[in-house]
Amino acid sequence: MVEVGYRFRFFGEDAAIAAAVLGIVAHPDHSFLTASIPTFRLGFHVRRLVAAGHKVGVVRQTETAAIKAAAAAANKGGGAAAAPFARGLSAVYTRATIEAAAGELEGGGAAPEEGSRYLVCVVDKEVEATGREGFQVKVGVVAIEVSTGEVVHGEFMDTASRSGLEAVLLGLAPVEVILGTPLTFATEKVMTAYAGSTSDVRVERASCVCFGEGGALAELISLFEKSVDNDSRVEDDRQLMETNGNNTNLHGIEAVMAMPELVVQALALSVRYLKVFGMERIICFGSSFRPFSADTEMSLSANTLQQLEVLKNNSDGTTEGSLFQTMNNTCTAFGSRLFRNWLTHPLCDRHLIGARHDAVSEISESMGSRHSINNLQDGEDGSSVALARSDLSTILSSVLEMLGKSLDIQRGITRIFHCKATAKEFVGVIQSILTAGKQLQKLVLEDIDIVSSQHKPVHSSLLRRLISTASSSTILNNAVKLLSCLNKDAADREDMLKLFIASVDHFPEVAEGHANVEMANHKLNLLIVDYRKQLGMHSLEFKTVSGTTHLIEFPVDRRVPSNWIKINSTKKTTRYHTPEILKNLDSLMLATEELAVICRSTWHKFLTDFGKYYAQFQAVVESLAALDCLYSFAVLAKHNNYVRPTFVHESEPSQIHIKDGRHPVLESSLGDNFVPNDIELHADGEYCQIVTGPNMGGKSCYIRQVALIILMAQVGSFVPASSAKLHVVDRIYTRMGASDSIQQGTSTFHEEMNEASNILHNCSSRSLVIIDELGRGTSTHDGVAIAYATLHYLLKEKKCITIFVTHYPKILDIQREFEGNVGAYHVSYLATRKLLEVTDKPLETSPESNDLGEITFLYKLVAGASDKSFGLNVAMLAQLPSRCIKRASVMAAKLQEELSVHEENKLWRTTDVATVDVQSECSTKVGLHCAQPYQGLAEACGRVLLNMTLAESNKDVMDTLSSLKNAWEIAQKTIEGFLK
Repeated sequence: MVEVGYRFRFFGEDAAIAAAVLGIVAHPDHSFLTASIPTFRLGFHVRRLVAAGHKVGVVRQTETAAIKAAAAAANKGGGAAAAPFARGLSAVYTRATIEAAAGELEGGGAAPEEGSRYLVCVVDKEVEATGREGFQVKVGVVAIEVSTGEVVHGEFMDTASRSGLEAVLLGLAPVEVILGTPLTFATEKVMTAYAGSTSDVRVERASCVCFGEGGALAELISLFEKSVDNDSRVEDDRQLMETNGNNTNLHGIEAVMAMPELVVQALALSVRYLKVFGMERIICFGSSFRPFSADTEMSLSANTLQQLEVLKNNSDGTTEGSLFQTMNNTCTAFGSRLFRNWLTHPLCDRHLIGARHDAVSEISESMGSRHSINNLQDGEDGSSVALARSDLSTILSSVLEMLGKSLDIQRGITRIFHCKATAKEFVGVIQSILTAGKQLQKLVLEDIDIVSSQHKPVHSSLLRRLISTASSSTILNNAVKLLSCLNKDAADREDMLKLFIASVDHFPEVAEGHANVEMANHKLNLLIVDYRKQLGMHSLEFKTVSGTTHLIEFPVDRRVPSNWIKINSTKKTTRYHTPEILKNLDSLMLATEELAVICRSTWHKFLTDFGKYYAQFQAVVESLAALDCLYSFAVLAKHNNYVRPTFVHESEPSQIHIKDGRHPVLESSLGDNFVPNDIELHADGEYCQIVTGPNMGGKSCYIRQVALIILMAQVGSFVPASSAKLHVVDRIYTRMGASDSIQQGTSTFHEEMNEASNILHNCSSRSLVIIDELGRGTSTHDGVAIAYATLHYLLKEKKCITIFVTHYPKILDIQREFEGNVGAYHVSYLATRKLLEVTDKPLETSPESNDLGEITFLYKLVAGASDKSFGLNVAMLAQLPSRCIKRASVMAAKLQEELSVHEENKLWRTTDVATVDVQSECSTKVGLHCAQPYQGLAEACGRVLLNMTLAESNKDVMDTLSSLKNAWEIAQKTIEGFLK
């Protein structure tokens, strides 16, 4: 986009692209195809082009008419005046960088996107397999949020399916990708699937071949050294960053030196890319480095994030109905971004989890104490405590609401650091931080003389640290200092000429430029005095008409000197400029434009100098974002009647005890109609549940709610239950649903096996494993065998807490080997009438009404196994044709009958064996010649054994069991009498 007068023009192929994307007309002009937009719509159209996946460069004029004329006059050549205006590339925009530079886009039009916009660089390297089979590739990833200064990095061994890389991409949702070539085939396939032609992710390729031994590290160190020379930083900034509780983060060159080889390569490629945009400085000392998986955080796989619908739903891929949408009550955009990060990185440290719970509990209690404060009498014990606690909620609420209505201060301070912010944005961001800090200072205790600790306004150590950082007197003083240099009214008007409060001490160049403008104005004002004397008109004044200044107005019949220049006229008057006026107007215009150049240069230097404060203000914003997340948790707990979970000590066995657990997402839509469920699992007792039951009966809802409750608890939130006692799990593994990946050439069953393999290889005794219908993607016998073997491996080798959902009754046989460790459960239901009727009528003459009974799901988990799945009822709900359902019902009845006959024959064979056993016992006791008369009795005993077996497997025939036991006692007494 090239600035030409009052329009931005596109040329050649760019014009065709712009016309197609923006809906404007492209037309030939001097053998070039061209299109154009007005200058005041620049921001709106740049965003549209960037959203379409293009990289957009903006070329602006770098000189004005007055400066150009002055240069031509100084050269005395005359040719310079006819030359084109000097132009230069002023900015480049892509999806990952536009928010970092949006401040300089005039007339933004479209609202900025609030979510993160990561630029991700991926490199990989084949290594010799030293561990488990399939882990032969090492992947390095660097993700940069240019608009916030966040740098996330990691190097890890990945599987053949690149499940680790897929989890990173799903968690970060990058909008732009740099591929460090060459890449392995499997990595290329995953990246093509994620950032292919059908996605809106922009892809660039960069070669890693140029980085020899240590070449990437040397390039980064060189960049750091140049930045340190240009921008001197103070040690106080680093110390202030550490007060935010991020002590594990390394900053600057220390972070780079500690990074693995592939991460350094990816970072070097990213820096090269960002140099085009002039934003590479953010890597040097403006970034907050953190690894993908810290020791204190849980890593959630791509399967877990998708199958639990943590960030997006599985129906249309939006946030509607996701856990993120349900839990997110943040007020600010930067708080929402941190909330997303917290949700995808639950904590694994019991003390850190407890610190968040303490903070949420205190904020929640302060919300509840507002009403009771009005009833407290002055001087009553505890009134100051209640008032202080109410202040906590009130002040936090007002601060966050104020920040939510103002600019995105996190992106704002980063745009300031990139020297891309406007004056209005600068004042708005710094003023918001200053206002928030002053409000939060009311909760800081340094200046309050309180003897008793119970009267502290804030008890939570996490809250106290966050509030202290956000209201640091050092930062507030720096904010006041920065704002004192600028004229706020001029900043609101974007008047650069009057922006700086000019003084010789602070901005001598600006002061000199203003002096030159004042002198030029003064010379013009002196001319009117001379003209009054020359013309004898004491009331003569300069006129301004339609923007043209310093006009001398006379009646139309008045004669004037011949060298005066007529500017405009009416029927009665004529207006002139004299040669002296024109000369002095040129001088004034030149002085004004030179002042504008000085002001722009001073503004750029002012923004550059902000770099030494950036770390401080970044720490403030991170603290405010954390406060927003904690306040969101408190609102969630208060509005939904959530409870605080308790975590057992690390030394205690793994356990999950949840009373009246509820699914957080479904409860938000169903309310009181949701049916809660309990769960009791303990490593020293029953640590595995096998869940059976009808289709659509609530099995998947139950297992998902268990996983989500644990995830929420370890994020720091209260949970939807009446009580929850948990241990800290190191990972949550899920295998549920059916999906394939045609682009990667994997079937549904292959995907199932990949997920199961990842679980079996990586889970530990402290993990939670949830598996739903494993093995259904292949034949019945293979599926049962694999499901059985997988569960057996988890129980015997891993001994982790497991919930296993299945429709295979054979899986329940595993209870015999792991007696007391495995429990059978099913979701209960009520059958209103016989669920399946077999009619004797031919299929063609059967009535249209189906013979399926109605079933009412109770959604309550109860002990015991279910022998029915009611698949035909689900088919009926899906509105399969009635004849299709009828045929299926007849077929199901026949299959069930065949199975029953087979089982009965098997039991009769067992009876024959039992009869022989009884006969053998008789022969041994009384002799062979005496056994024959009692052969009938032996056969009867065998029948008794059979019927007892049948009765024990069927709860509905307990009376039969009782009568058969009596028969057995009679038979036993008969034998004993004979023996005597």
